[in-house]
Amino acid sequence: MDDVYLNHVWYRGEGEAFQKTDPVYGGVSYHGHAASQLQVKTAVAQAKKAQIQWARTSLDERITILEAYASLLKENRETGALMIARDMGKPLWEARTEIDAMAAKVAISIVSQAERAGTKSVNAPFGNMALSHRPHGVMAIFGPFNFPGHLANGHIVPAILAGNGCVFKPSELAPSVAVLMADLMTKAGLPEGLLQIVQGGRETGKALLESEIDGLMFTGSYNTGRAFHAHFAGRPEVILALEMGGNNPLIAWPDGGTDLEAMVDIIQISAFVSSGQRCSCARRLILPDTALGHEIIDRLISRLPRIKIGAYDDDQAWLGSLVDERAALSVISHYKSLEAQGAGAIHRPEGMALSPAFVRPSVIDMTAMDNAPDEEVFGPLLQVYRVKSLQEAIYRANLTRFGLAAGVLTDNDEIWKLCEQELKAGVITRNRPTAGAPSSLPFGGPGCSGNHRPSAYYAADYCAWPQALQAAPICEAQTMAGFPGSLR
Repeated sequence: MDDVYLNHVWYRGEGEAFQKTDPVYGGVSYHGHAASQLQVKTAVAQAKKAQIQWARTSLDERITILEAYASLLKENRETGALMIARDMGKPLWEARTEIDAMAAKVAISIVSQAERAGTKSVNAPFGNMALSHRPHGVMAIFGPFNFPGHLANGHIVPAILAGNGCVFKPSELAPSVAVLMADLMTKAGLPEGLLQIVQGGRETGKALLESEIDGLMFTGSYNTGRAFHAHFAGRPEVILALEMGGNNPLIAWPDGGTDLEAMVDIIQISAFVSSGQRCSCARRLILPDTALGHEIIDRLISRLPRIKIGAYDDDQAWLGSLVDERAALSVISHYKSLEAQGAGAIHRPEGMALSPAFVRPSVIDMTAMDNAPDEEVFGPLLQVYRVKSLQEAIYRANLTRFGLAAGVLTDNDEIWKLCEQELKAGVITRNRPTAGAPSSLPFGGPGCSGNHRPSAYYAADYCAWPQALQAAPICEAQTMAGFPGSLR
């Protein structure tokens, strides 16, 4: 099976066997063996050798190869989408947009690299001053399961563009598309050794962390990201780019002229798109404890039974399954836990006969809870807070250790201005879904959502380090500023 990709050759993993089950139909979407510790160390060592020459390759040549990769992604759109859908359970229409985003990332990365990590030169009295950027070396990429192609690709493309090598460990919950990514990079002309793949779970990841990497790029949970951060404590030479999700608030503040149906549209997408499996999904809805606020909830609840949920190959399905049965059970369990702690049930989560990995969207009233758990529930569960004032809404929104995304639904410019100034989040939207941030802007946030290295358009920042150059054309006698005479 396609377990370990070393220097353009696929090898069987020497670690334990593992498989991913299709969460919808129950078949096996991927079966293989994890990379062993030795195979991981070999992958890193070979990537280091390849990266030395790659760093000397012209930027134009790197761009040509990556543009060819983007074209191949477009040609293999259906193949890639099916791989993602079978691992993840997300509808094929959504999986296709993920492949589209992967292809589009190349052009965005080229522009971003030129703007944020390019070169410039100016004349100086002594000759010339210049700025250039150099690659770090070999970057370890830990991919997430929710966007197994797009989010990993969002690290790999700018890293390779900057002259780095990459060792990619896909999530064991969605490993299949990594095979396509490696094959297409090779067909595009990427030299051998620059992109290595090591499949597997915790032990494979541990081996990669303990290898001689120069950087780590991670997208996933806060607990895992925190453990990675602790692992590299005292090693400032290893650059870390950690994106660790959020407990994202959405403030809905209607007035008499508000289009309530439009507002509910945005709430539905923000909370439930991708079955809630986006780190930018709204987890907490904050609205006024008024007749309009209550009407918004009523309209949302009336929609939930009508949302089309189905298999990934059902063209009419808006939502698919969760990544596996455990994820679905976690949502149900969390809802029950909140009820036991004093939250009020509004619309409980329900499973579906199609497969245990399905769970219907749910809504719970958290208003009476004073010490609500500040956790990211990675599924279709929306927590509602009813407040008395806008200031209380902003306070509630900021009452989290995370800071990834936030949204404001209002037609009032003054309300928007106040929220924009006071909300503590890296990505803030107005009258748009919180989920679905564009790659042409930075993606990240303060607090426990990351380590201040946003991705997307700003990925170029952590893929290279700046080098300042001062050059005089010839050696000349020097003087000390403020003192007469030469140094001789």
